[in-house]
Amino acid sequence: MTAAAGRTVREGSATKRATILAAARELFLAEGFERTSVDAVSARAQVSKRTVYDYYGDKKGLLLAVVEDAGRSLLGTIRAAVDEELADTSDLETALLAFTTRMTTSTFGSSDYAAFRRLHGSEASHLPELSDHWLADAPEEVVAERFAELARDGQLDAPDPRLAADHFIGLTFLVLQNRLGPAFTAEDPQALRLITEGVRAFLRAYAPVARG
Repeated sequence: MTAAAGRTVREGSATKRATILAAARELFLAEGFERTSVDAVSARAQVSKRTVYDYYGDKKGLLLAVVEDAGRSLLGTIRAAVDEELADTSDLETALLAFTTRMTTSTFGSSDYAAFRRLHGSEASHLPELSDHWLADAPEEVVAERFAELARDGQLDAPDPRLAADHFIGLTFLVLQNRLGPAFTAEDPQALRLITEGVRAFLRAYAPVARG
């Protein structure tokens, strides 16, 4: 049993929890937090209102659960991209390009990313705890873990892997968002050039210095 929003809640059926979350996500995205009622969620999920309260405490607890669920799914996608695209780093530039391109297509184009971004942004006033939530830095930490391994292998000069991850994200994904907007895709004619230049700028800063 866990505590959420000041109420004691129970784990219950995993299938029923998933059904409630799916219904709540659809309604929060379509109607917003204020116009979505627990009655509407329970009706769409075909469960009792009491079940929703028992599982999630209240509407705020339900919103937090929806954001966390989308965030966990998104984080799993990022981990998969890191594990698969940054596994063979014999050509690190090519590997980083593949990772960044994959993130801009399959990850940032996913429904989980869209839901997480929209709910995290539009409903942030209802969830002040998100400002220091574990999800806030989770994507950067996943990249930092891999950069730490690359530094130990001598492929990066990154004594602070988390700072290196922040720089990499700033030079690639944030530049793409700033130049092309939040709904950018890798198919945009400018995207590949920006991705390539960002990766190369990162490697110029973090490539190991050859010692004679």
